[in-house]
Amino acid sequence: MELIYKGKTKDVYRTEDGNIELRFKDDVTGEDGVFDPGANTIGLTMEGAGKSALKMTTLFFEKLNELKIPTHYIATNLEANTMTVKDAQMFGDGLEVICRYRAVGSFYRRYGAYCEEGQALNSYVEITLKDDERGDPPISQDGLVQLNLLTNEEYHQLIQLTKLISQFVKDELAKSKLDLYDIKLEFGKNLKTNEIMLIDEISGGNMRVYDENNKYIEPLELEKKLF
Repeated sequence: MELIYKGKTKDVYRTEDGNIELRFKDDVTGEDGVFDPGANTIGLTMEGAGKSALKMTTLFFEKLNELKIPTHYIATNLEANTMTVKDAQMFGDGLEVICRYRAVGSFYRRYGAYCEEGQALNSYVEITLKDDERGDPPISQDGLVQLNLLTNEEYHQLIQLTKLISQFVKDELAKSKLDLYDIKLEFGKNLKTNEIMLIDEISGGNMRVYDENNKYIEPLELEKKLF
């Protein structure tokens, strides 16, 4: 297989049939040894994090596919820690779409003068550019359109899909008495249909989750609670 690139938490290969294989690693994002789903650097290595992320991602993607929500998911090989997915065209070098239900993390660091930490938010969606050198800067709808990264129609599709998928994940977690504070999603275009679809992963590594006692749930612990 052809190695496309080595990512922070996954390595990406192209298979002989033209699909993409994602190999999950035990590295998670954060700073100074502390996990942070919004960070753009590797903060620590957690043994078993890769398989945990793959199991959660498989669970959510299979359910989303059943609901006819467009994703890149094809199949999973848990033994090999790999997931086969459809090839996707990125928006520029990639966008990260964050849906927030609580004022925590970078949201609170930016807007703390106007809110309390942990304050409830109504599915607040923000988009950032995947750009490590510039700290993944937030960008507005106007900026995305003027830089030819999205059309206005695609922007609204992205926001609608983000809220739909995030609420689905929130509802699934609530069945286990868990509360989703925020989640980071990624999207791309299906190369065959030009349809916008969910890509990358849905795991403890890209969300903040708390239990009914307002205790933060680590990514590996989250997978154990769900399975």
